[in-house]
Amino acid sequence: MNKKILIVDDEPNIVISLEFLMRREGFEILVARDGQEALQSIRAHRPDLVLLDVMMPRINGFEVCRQVRADPALAGTRIVMLSAKGRPAQIAEGLALGADGYITKPFSTKNLVAQVKSLLGLDET
Repeated sequence: MNKKILIVDDEPNIVISLEFLMRREGFEILVARDGQEALQSIRAHRPDLVLLDVMMPRINGFEVCRQVRADPALAGTRIVMLSAKGRPAQIAEGLALGADGYITKPFSTKNLVAQVKSLLGLDET
């Protein structure tokens, strides 16, 4: 079974890069361009993992994370927040809201892939 990843970012170049990277690793990809679209996609498609930008139009990534974690039907959804906001308080906020990981931009693609695989139980050992 292919694992499904939802990429949520309003920056087209980041979406293209992440989409290429995750498809190359064999994942099925969904894309949302803002927080509201992300919530709709999460509820409709139940991705295994969400790569979630923090700063987005309509609904920010922190609020998306909060709403997903508040919904028992979505409890198994893994969330990795991606953000240029890398201050300790922002990272702590993301993790406190229930994110499974928080990666600051720019990021190492190798580290991102490793974290995604680890969270999905696909560790390469």
